[in-house]
Amino acid sequence: MCELYVKADPILYESRSRSLRINGVVTTLRLENQFWDILREIAEVDGMTTNQLISKLYQEVMDYRGEVVNFASFLRVSCTRYLAQRRERPAEVTRLTVRTSGG
Repeated sequence: MCELYVKADPILYESRSRSLRINGVVTTLRLENQFWDILREIAEVDGMTTNQLISKLYQEVMDYRGEVVNFASFLRVSCTRYLAQRRERPAEVTRLTVRTSGG
């Protein structure tokens, strides 16, 4: 069983930084490549770019919680929740619930 993890391509857990604009402010996020890949997949399913998805998630968590203590960790957890949801319903096209501007 450990081979599944130990033999993972090191590029997957190599970190990469990306600069993006969130609420008009340029910020840099550093995540492992595997998480960037999952975020891209979620964005594609929802018909967005990765940057649009991340901006939308930031705004929604701010609206819901009022603060984001560790946004990179929030994104990692969001990715694992997406994968868990996809595993539970493999026959469906899983969409991350992202509100539209209408509510």
